[in-house]
Amino acid sequence: MQYKDFGKLGFQTSVFGMGCMRLPEVQTPEGRKVDEAEAIKMIRYALDHGVNYLDTAYGYHDGTSERIVGQALQDGYREKTKLATKLPLWRVETLEDAERIFEEQLTKLQVESVDFYLLHAVKADRWQKVQELKILEFLEELRKAGKIKYIGFSFHDQLEVFKEVIDAYPWDMCQIQLNILDEEFQAGVEGLRYAGTRGIPVVIMEPLKGGKLAQNIPADVLDLWATAPVKRSPVEWAFRWLYNYPEVTVILSGVSSMAQLQENIRIFAEARSHSMTPEELDLVRQVISLYASKTKVPCTECGYCLPCPQEVAIPRIFRHYNEGSIFEQYDESSRHYQELIAKAHDASVCVECGACEQVCPQGIRITEQLKAADQALR
Repeated sequence: MQYKDFGKLGFQTSVFGMGCMRLPEVQTPEGRKVDEAEAIKMIRYALDHGVNYLDTAYGYHDGTSERIVGQALQDGYREKTKLATKLPLWRVETLEDAERIFEEQLTKLQVESVDFYLLHAVKADRWQKVQELKILEFLEELRKAGKIKYIGFSFHDQLEVFKEVIDAYPWDMCQIQLNILDEEFQAGVEGLRYAGTRGIPVVIMEPLKGGKLAQNIPADVLDLWATAPVKRSPVEWAFRWLYNYPEVTVILSGVSSMAQLQENIRIFAEARSHSMTPEELDLVRQVISLYASKTKVPCTECGYCLPCPQEVAIPRIFRHYNEGSIFEQYDESSRHYQELIAKAHDASVCVECGACEQVCPQGIRITEQLKAADQALR
């Protein structure tokens, strides 16, 4: 495992950080739920093999992620990691809300303090709320009380908003979405470098774009990757492109199986900055261009748009729409869509209330894209 200085905070973290938003799940009579025993086993395996950064949040896995992480950190495992969780700003209307949520998080995590406490999914309107409610002052009080050690934020908005937030406070870290398909999306590479010039460590989320860069790779993309003299999996290429940037401190990967976890640990054994050759960077550029020509909707299936008041299965619809486009074969996608129609979860039941667009981290015009998807998949 490779490690990097976490800015000027006086410690190092593993370049690979385990994200706890996509823990392994099993099917139950009540629906899909986290396989808690396997999740705990995986978290402890990661910590036993050099991973020392864990990332969770209040809402992950319907509020169960923090509790599972807390269980995994018993028996001496808390001392092996830097723990990050987040304040869900969309649930905060008063400082009392923030205080109540934080205390609930400590209870679920079974800890007296967290290392990193982040404002979750900052965007322009939420940043305004942070200032109006003086939430940063509240976090400073928590730090003085020893309940949190470092203050940061995760981000989902435009670059200019990112720069405004970065310049407004002496942050200990920030977290942005970045992958080979999102160079200019939200904070993007420019935001990464902007934070870097100010000495703010950057943690990367969605390095595989919600798994899109790891699974069901189009044949022509695989053929393009295969032209490289050194053979690597698409996952390794995606991570390699990220850790090539010296400003990247930690790359979060949400693993759903032990096999994925073990593969990531193997990949990050060689995670060094400035490791890509000009030829490799050119190959990535070719892959980016090829993907750009195929994808219809930049949805990562994060689930922030759910539950829809009309029970529209938004991420599933976009998944079928994108897969039909990427593979140039809509038969299977249409078949899946017919199942949604039968359950009244298809795009036609959308009433265009716009609630989903208010919370979408990707800024997708969901109602417009649902209409296009409905037309393509029927």
